Amino acid sequence: MNTSEYLPKAYVAGEHEERIYQLWEEQGAFKPSTDTSKPVFSVVMPPANANGNLHVGHALEHAQVDALVRYHRMLGDRTLWIPGTDHAGIETQVVFEKVLEKEGRSRFKMTREQFYDETMAFTLQSQHNIQNQLRSLGSSVDWSVNRFTLDNKVVEQVYDTFRRMYGDGLIYRGERIVNYSVKYQTAYSDLEVEHEERVEPLYYIKYGPITVATVRPETKFGDKTVVVHPDDERYQQYIGTSFMAMTATGEEAEFTVIADDVIKPEFGTGAMTITPAHDPIDFEIAKRHNLPINKVIGLDGRLLPIAGEFAGMKVAEARTKVAEKMQDLGMIVKTEPNYKHTVGLCYKSKQLIEPMLMPQWFIKVKPLAQEAIKAIKNGDVVIHPENYRKILIDWLEGLRDWNISRQITWGIPIAGAMPEVPEVANDTDTFDTWFSSGQWPYAVLKSAGEDYFKDFYPSTVMETGRDLVFLWVPRMIMFGLYVHGAVPFKNVYFHGMVNDKLGKKMSKSKGNVVSPLELAAKYGTDALRFGMVIGSSAGSDMPLPEEKMVGGRNFANKLWNISRFVLMTLGERMPSQLPAAVATTDADKLITQQFSAALATVEQHIAAYRYGPALQEIHEFIWHQFADVYIEAAKKQLDADGKVDGATCALLWQTLLNSLKMAHPFMPFVTEAIWQLLPETPETLLATSAWPKA
Repeated sequence: MNTSEYLPKAYVAGEHEERIYQLWEEQGAFKPSTDTSKPVFSVVMPPANANGNLHVGHALEHAQVDALVRYHRMLGDRTLWIPGTDHAGIETQVVFEKVLEKEGRSRFKMTREQFYDETMAFTLQSQHNIQNQLRSLGSSVDWSVNRFTLDNKVVEQVYDTFRRMYGDGLIYRGERIVNYSVKYQTAYSDLEVEHEERVEPLYYIKYGPITVATVRPETKFGDKTVVVHPDDERYQQYIGTSFMAMTATGEEAEFTVIADDVIKPEFGTGAMTITPAHDPIDFEIAKRHNLPINKVIGLDGRLLPIAGEFAGMKVAEARTKVAEKMQDLGMIVKTEPNYKHTVGLCYKSKQLIEPMLMPQWFIKVKPLAQEAIKAIKNGDVVIHPENYRKILIDWLEGLRDWNISRQITWGIPIAGAMPEVPEVANDTDTFDTWFSSGQWPYAVLKSAGEDYFKDFYPSTVMETGRDLVFLWVPRMIMFGLYVHGAVPFKNVYFHGMVNDKLGKKMSKSKGNVVSPLELAAKYGTDALRFGMVIGSSAGSDMPLPEEKMVGGRNFANKLWNISRFVLMTLGERMPSQLPAAVATTDADKLITQQFSAALATVEQHIAAYRYGPALQEIHEFIWHQFADVYIEAAKKQLDADGKVDGATCALLWQTLLNSLKMAHPFMPFVTEAIWQLLPETPETLLATSAWPKA
């Protein structure tokens, strides 16, 4: 049989990819080596939300991490990549509520248990979908240790942490101002609030001898205290006194004037009334001065009976009506119509966040943050790109206590943590999803078994999107240090966001979301991965590189055609019949030197997480130095029969095998497909073959 017949004429990605991935799984290619003398390389996958499909950001992340994992596996390291999915708390609850909406149903007409069970069924189906999509992307994870954030063993780890922190006095139940979403009727942490600049009227309202400025006249029904700065000469005579003044109800009430350093004399009139139940600064003032706290807005976003005739109105409507009433009563001195200020929005609904006084569970984060800062400064965790190191430290230094309770059904119930403690057992809230996912690196390894934890914690690298620089990464570091006395990973790599072709953020509402699976079907998975990686750099956003996927498809075809040429050159000769691959001609020596140089450069780039330059070097060597130059030269190195001589064939064969190995981490499907069709390959699977040597 002529060796040229081993490969069909063209590479059609769709004819090979599913079969190749099944081959890897069946032969256990992704399981870590049991050789304990080898170095350890481990990665814990950021668990994808189990409520939909993967997006192009996942394609970028998995193309990069999979290249890293495959490289270390070929080096012979004990390599483990643990996959998983996230229940994703309110994210999933919102998605499933939309499913119910389309069916004409509502969670408000379901029991708590029914809604939870149906959400679980939906999530498990989505989880199965996500896992198949990860296979389609070629992610070489060890599926035997696949985990879900609601697995019993993972949940028990989360509960263990809560119990320990509660016992250490780091978790407490308290009534404080939190960010409240009226639409979803739950509290959020500070990080789940988006901020937007708006232009709204600033009302100057007269209370007796003092005028205050506010954008929220609808909250003033509970205000009975005027606060000024202690050094503001305009108000010295009033500090410590009381007076009677008209209110929006049309009745007079007694107001007291106090002084506090937090007041900014330059804002408005330098005087303000405070609404402690609906503003964090006002709440702190009230606590310092032992002032009464009156709630004005209910959890449904409507004014309470304290608002008199305005009770039951939604905030936006009440603002206009109250301002009109104050105007009629002669309370409004003037209005600045175009006052610019920043408001908080619910990151899901984009509706206004309502600061709300609510009993919640909080973590005292300062002691945890201090340890995390120390670890980052000491280099226990290395941040890529380096400028994100300062960003992380600055954020950790400014942390406030973290609200970890959510008033939603879907998630890990707080009550299960300590059923013997009444204040815990009687709670109906669930944990903030970041409280559980923040423990993911050790919880997932512990749930896989103590040997996994002992051998693979801390993991080598955590790669995630730059949008999680605050939401997730510092929390993992804090929890890892607190629970196990060690950082959860030695390196953090932040990749940028993938935007649409015009550089705009992708969103369903804009209609510019592109599915990575559709791109893979169009160009081939290797081409998709090539396009995502080739122009990437740490922390930098990028427009969807579809034109580079065309280049990736061309590169896959080039690898295939090079392989066909080498086999054609061998003709009837099998690789085992060739002489040793010895460089004799100038062209032989040049390709040998060029391969050694390329290999060393690729290794340097990968070690520094420079994925794009590593792939560029591989492309340059294979396409230009090997194909364009050496193969052309080899065609002229003939024997007496006019065929390419044996020594040249041997060097062509050796360079082909080395090229396939070098390209495999980035282009796994086409390289493995070629490897499986070649005669007499030295190892059964390319995926578990040894990394080439210079």
